[in-house]
Amino acid sequence: MDARLSPHRPRRASGLAAALLITITTLVAACSAAATPVPTLVPTTPVPTAVATPTPAPAFPAALTDDDGTAVTLKAEPQKIVTLTPAATETVFALGLGSRLVGKVEDFSLYPPEAAKVPDVAKFGSVDVEKIVSLGTDLVIAGGHSFNPPEAITKLRALGVPVLVLFAPDVATSLTDITLIGRATGRPAEAAAITSAISTAFDQVKTAAAALPKLRVYYELDATNGYFGPAPDYFGTEMIRIAGGDPLTSGTDGVYQIEGEKILAFDPEVILLGDAAYGVTPEQVAARPGWDTLTAVRNGAVRPIDDVIVTRPGPRLTEGIRALAQAINPDLVLPTMAP
Repeated sequence: MDARLSPHRPRRASGLAAALLITITTLVAACSAAATPVPTLVPTTPVPTAVATPTPAPAFPAALTDDDGTAVTLKAEPQKIVTLTPAATETVFALGLGSRLVGKVEDFSLYPPEAAKVPDVAKFGSVDVEKIVSLGTDLVIAGGHSFNPPEAITKLRALGVPVLVLFAPDVATSLTDITLIGRATGRPAEAAAITSAISTAFDQVKTAAAALPKLRVYYELDATNGYFGPAPDYFGTEMIRIAGGDPLTSGTDGVYQIEGEKILAFDPEVILLGDAAYGVTPEQVAARPGWDTLTAVRNGAVRPIDDVIVTRPGPRLTEGIRALAQAINPDLVLPTMAP
């Protein structure tokens, strides 16, 4: 598998999937004991009110609906989890459940480092169904829009393994997916803390960037065989806008290839190299035929960026949105993130 098409990166075809989130809360009424009447003029001591201790609603069995609209029932809290997307792997670790991971997808940008101890049971385009079943897996978190082969998901379900399929076409869905993983694993409070931190980071960036002019941004995902950047319906496109950029896209939903002539006509003021990790440099960009005339090249605004934290819809979006904003506007001042 080409490292440039590692599991977190978008493919040339994309689509939308909706996430339906059901939130259940229970309130237990307090009861009180009445004080015993006392004679007039006799000093009295208030009788303490007895309050019932709230009993949390049981998290399991849990009835969930994934991003494909499939109803998924978990009879008990999962103890053996398999993640078939890098974002799901990061999320499970962030929820403090790394010890429950028994299998994961192959990842060229592995995070956290502790995930290296978890066996690979899938890679881009294939899933070892037999291995997953043999591990006694009681929850699989898979990628939608054919990120993982649909036939593998169907087979796992037929064998009685619950599979939660997730696909985030926008920022809002990336947050609801983290929430969904939290509910599926019995960690809703921890998931809420993660999504709250992400929302805060996005709000801070949006506020800070609003005071600056929008800059034309070409975000390069790959240039191995043609040029690839965001599609209009890609959640990274939304992030660029929030971070203060006017993004160049292919102009067609689900299509990531952008013709070189379109890039030249767009004349980006900033070029961000998401493919810098694969050896692409500003010098190479400047040497491309005709690119030396681009505003970004002439002004030295061709900048490498950590593509993983920007394009992977997981807990590190807090870092990703900040890195993106400051790559677009290096002088942008952002509040310090809470630890």
